Parts: sequence; structure tokens; C-alpha cells
Amino acid sequence: MNEKFLKPYNPLETEPRIYKTWEESGYFNPDNLPERHKESFTLIMPPPNANGSLHVGHAAFVTIEDLLIRFKRMRGFKTLWLPGADHAGFETQVVYEKKIEKEGRSRFGMDPEILRSEIMDFTLGNKKFMEGQIRQLGASCDWSREKFTLDPDIIKIVYATFKQLSNDNLLYRGKRMVNWCVKHQTSLSDLECASVEQNDKLYYLKYGPFTVATVRPETIFGDVAIAVNPNDPRYKKYIGQDVVVKNPIGELTLKVIADEVVEIEFGTGALKVTPAHDANDFKLAEKNKLPIIEVIDKNGRLNEKTGKYAGMKIKEAREKVVADLEAMGLMEKIEDYKHSISTCYKCNSTLEPRVMPQWFVDVKPLAQKAIEAIAKEEIKFVPERYNKICTQWLENIIPWNISRQIVWGIPIPAKICNSCEEGIVDVENSITKCPKCGGEVRKETDTFDTWFSSGQWPFATLGYPDGKDFKAFYPTSVMETAADIVFFWVMRMAMFGLYRTGKVPFKDVYLHGLVNDKHGKKMSKSKGNVINPLEISDKFGTDAMRMGIIIGNTPASDVSFSDDKIRGYKNFANKVWNITRFVLTSVEGFDIESKPELTDTDTTIIAELAATTTDITNDIDNYRFYMAAEKIYHYIWHTFADVIIENSKVAIAGTDEKAKKSAQYTLYKILTTSLKVLHPFMPFVTEEIWAYLPHKDKKLLMIEEWPN
Repeated sequence: MNEKFLKPYNPLETEPRIYKTWEESGYFNPDNLPERHKESFTLIMPPPNANGSLHVGHAAFVTIEDLLIRFKRMRGFKTLWLPGADHAGFETQVVYEKKIEKEGRSRFGMDPEILRSEIMDFTLGNKKFMEGQIRQLGASCDWSREKFTLDPDIIKIVYATFKQLSNDNLLYRGKRMVNWCVKHQTSLSDLECASVEQNDKLYYLKYGPFTVATVRPETIFGDVAIAVNPNDPRYKKYIGQDVVVKNPIGELTLKVIADEVVEIEFGTGALKVTPAHDANDFKLAEKNKLPIIEVIDKNGRLNEKTGKYAGMKIKEAREKVVADLEAMGLMEKIEDYKHSISTCYKCNSTLEPRVMPQWFVDVKPLAQKAIEAIAKEEIKFVPERYNKICTQWLENIIPWNISRQIVWGIPIPAKICNSCEEGIVDVENSITKCPKCGGEVRKETDTFDTWFSSGQWPFATLGYPDGKDFKAFYPTSVMETAADIVFFWVMRMAMFGLYRTGKVPFKDVYLHGLVNDKHGKKMSKSKGNVINPLEISDKFGTDAMRMGIIIGNTPASDVSFSDDKIRGYKNFANKVWNITRFVLTSVEGFDIESKPELTDTDTTIIAELAATTTDITNDIDNYRFYMAAEKIYHYIWHTFADVIIENSKVAIAGTDEKAKKSAQYTLYKILTTSLKVLHPFMPFVTEEIWAYLPHKDKKLLMIEEWPN
């Protein structure tokens, strides 16, 4: 027996050396795999944000995807796992803003090109660091094909999609209601808004012959109408009339309009209509051709149209307006009121509805193709319930605001007319005059929503339309990602993939849940409960961490993560090491290449091993990774170590040569088969052991044949 197994297993010494061996072998690249690897199996890595360290959620996707790739590689598939990194537009800029705030600087007032250059340096530095972390987690991805969302060839494809959307009349720039973050000074899509319940006051104002209820009395200066239900007998005589209402800075003449969206039972059944500052009021204004009067500016302050309140922040202005209305006898009553508000998902500040020119994609036609693909099972979800969840979301999809008022991102290739404010797609950067009115044009300064570019990731990374990889590896086999970004990302990839290529971008979608702390609480920096996966890896070994992530991790369900759980799987890695020592000692002098006649007991043991292997294979094929991991763990520890090895000791030490050889063959067969089956879950310790086994014609374990 090799003396190596007399020492305890040392993951800190082993793992970097083993990973270097794998990478230098070239087998991460499907082009270098042996001849038996023919049918393609493709996974595109969800590109982590290149703006900081990996967290345990990243460790979850790396573990699951590496498990799948190693399994398929051993089964003879031509496996491509393509890694990447996301510039992560808004999110990265927010991270960088916090960094420079600590330095006493602000992005506001900075030269945009200098800021962009600084964030690029910051991102590329993080990207390199992050790639080292992914290696440490054991990822057997093809680094020679690694992509970044700001690579020139990716940007070229993104621009081509933008132009095609324009050609197909699915793209427009128009003044519409958007979600505006006052802190970050950018619009956000509906998916980037968090809905939060809040306790406020509901103010009942005397409004000419009406009483109207509002939570935002500070916006009365932007009112353009009063809306009632056409079937409300209280107000029928006023419909179509103009009424004069007083406010603290004068009077407004407002038209009374009728619309069935007004609820007769809510409040007083009469609504003030403020189209510039309420999404529902904006729709009413569009339908009834009402003017739009903005009274709150981009900084969240009342503007010059509000007289003495100009320059006040919203909260201060509300208090002052309410006090003045009460003094004028125009406040009928005030009630407590609980309602939902939209907040920025990054800073939690209340979003201000604003009407402003933005680029929108009409995604309805794209969504319809995705709905049809799900119905035909061209795209299948694990868990299955997401087929219905995603279909319902697609059926209710609204136009997507794809423009952001930030520096960091892919610039929108367009010009804006100074006269008519028309947006003109200009991918070639050749337009100097507005084709509509002949006016002078200026360059668009907005950037794309990062999900617009990452939504094209599968076909863009593979070199659509003429790339060799696109032809060989698209559509991809599986998209594995977190359940919480299924609408942000997965559905947009489905829509864009079908739109650009005519094919689904992936056949299966596997969704994992959040990894929480040991108490089941979501990890966050503010709570101080964030777990660094690399620290866990250094402490217990990457293999132990991987098993801790997989076992108990059912699709789209949250899983708890703790040191205690991982410590148990470190013990398991040591158990596998010790089992190997016993088996190698037991087979000394035995011809490993021979197949002796087996006892009935050993024949049964080998048959049970084959059945267990088949069971685990089926589990992995059907995305039951947690069950497969449990089964190999229990087989090795409780069946192999506790029962088979213990029972074999009599035959190994005995004088019956037939029984001894049968036991030796059986022990070695179980060891080699167990190492193969365990390899996708615990690649480092299994590869290390494999290198020291005595049988001939060994290859790296990562390309050995999966046991049938």
C-alpha cells in the first residue's frame, strides 16, 4: 500500500494541485475529450457579477453545475460548460458609488468617461479574483471560452438585437411612466421594484363640490382632472363639467371625467387625477387626452410650479401642505391607511413615479413565442410548477423599460433629436440629422438595463449566428440558476433566444433556492450572517462544502447552511480516505486485473452495487441531486464501511483462498465504482485517491467511464 494513505487526508494541500492537473489536462475543453465523447451537452454558466467576492449562493450554482458536467463527461458526452462574468450595470455602479463615498467622492459631477474607466478597472480586478474563487470551488468549466458581458463580440450581438427590435417595430422611445430612484438617479424596470407595505395617512380634501381622498396631498398642484365612476349616481350631473378647486397657492380648473376604473366604494368615489405622479392616473390621462404636469423633480423636490413649496423635499412639503389645507378649512378628515409602495431593490428608498422619455421594448410578441415553447415542452422546468408560474408571468407582461441613466453599462447606440426628442437607432454611428424633422441630433447617454444584454447570453456567448460553437452547442442542454431571477433573466433569455435564433436557448431549466444561515434566515451584510464559501472551503475542504450544499437542497427550496453540517461531510471525506487505506491493505498481493470466482454472498453484493449505481444515475438524470448525494453517502458509509468491510475481514484474514480472492475482488470493485459515482459530488478527494490505485490503464478520474 502507498504510504500516502498512512497520513490523514489534507484538502488544503491536495485541492490546488489537483485543480492544476485538471486544467493542464485540457479536458475542460470539449474539443480535447477522448473519441468516445460525441453527443454535446452544454451548460452556460450564469455569469456572476464582477463586483465583489463570491457568496454561498454562487457556491450552490457552481456545485450543482459542476456535478452535472462531471457526470455527463464521465458518461461520454462532449461537455461544454462555458464560464463568464457580468458587468452588472446598475448593481456594480451602486457598489462602486459606496466605495467612492467612503473616499469622500461622488459620481455626480464626475466626468462620465473617467467614472466609466474607474469602474472598468474595479470590475476587471474583481473579475480576475472571482475566477480564482470559482476554480477553488472545483469548477471544471472551459476557461478558454470564458466570456464577459462587455466583450466587443457580445456588444456587437446586443446591438444587432436592438436594431432588429427597431426594424420589427418592437422598440420605441417615448414619454411613459417609469419607476425613478431619487437616490441613484435612474429609472428601474418593474422587476427591480420591491413592493413594501407601509402605514400612511389618507387625507380627505374638500375639492370644489367633491371630497377626494389621497395619500399624496403635496401633488395637488399637478392635478388635471377629477375622475368618478359613470354609474355613480352621486356625481352623474358633474361629468363633463369643469369645476374650480382651491389650494394653498391659488385655484385650479379641473374637468370631471368618468371611467369605470374608479371604485364607487373606495374613499369617496371621486379621485384627483395627477398623471405625472401616479401610474393609474397616467393611464387615465392617456385614455382621456389629459395634460401631464410635473410638480416633483428628479431630485424628489417640489418644483417651480408649486409656489412657496418649491425646493422642499416630499416629506417636508406634505406636512406644510396639510397644515395649510387645514388652516384654509379644506381638510375634511385624516385616517390611518395601510398600502403597498414601490421601493428601490438596492437602497430601499421609495420610488417616485415619473413621466420621462425612455427606451421601451414591446415584449408581448416575444412572450407569446416563449408561452408556446413552454406549452410544447420545448422548455421544461424543475420544479414543474414553474411551467405555470412562468406562463402566467409571460401572459401579463408589460412593455420593458431598457434604458438606465447610469454610466456603467453598454451604451445605447442611438441619437436623440434636439427639436422633436425623437429617438433614432444608430448602431453604425452615422446619423447627423433627424430623419423625421431634419433637426440636429445628440448622442444618447443612457445605457442598457444589464438584463437586456444578459438576456442574450446563451446565443451571444456561442457566437451567433455563424460561430462554430453556436452550430455545435446551441440550443444548450440545461440552464441552472436561482429561482429568484427566473423572471429577471430566465424568461428574458427564453424570449430573446426564440426571437433571434428561432430556437429555445435551453431545453431544461433547473432552479435552486436560496442558501440561508443555520437559523433559516436570509444572509445579508447588515445582519452579519453572510457565509464566505472560500473560508468554509479552507476550513473543511471544498468537497465537504459541496456535499453540504447538495444534501437537503431540493429544487427551488431554500436550504440552511452551517459549519456543523459541513463538518459532518469533512468526516465523510476522511472516511473515504480510511476506507481506501483498508482496501489497499486488504488487496496486497492480489492480481487486480483478475476476476476470480465469486462467492454467492459477493455476487449478491456486486448486484446490489449495480442496482444502487443505476438508482443514483437515474436520480442525477432527473435532477434529484440531493437524493443521489444521500444515497452514495449512505452506501459508502453504512453499507460499504459498516457492513461489507466488517464482514469481509474474516475472509481476508482466513485460509480459504477462494473466499479471500472473492472478498478482495469485491472490495476493490466497490471502491473503484464508489469513487466514480462520488466523483461529481466530491471531485478532489476522489481524484486524489484514484491517482494512487494500483490497476493499469488508469486515466484521470474526471474522464473515466461512468459505471453501467
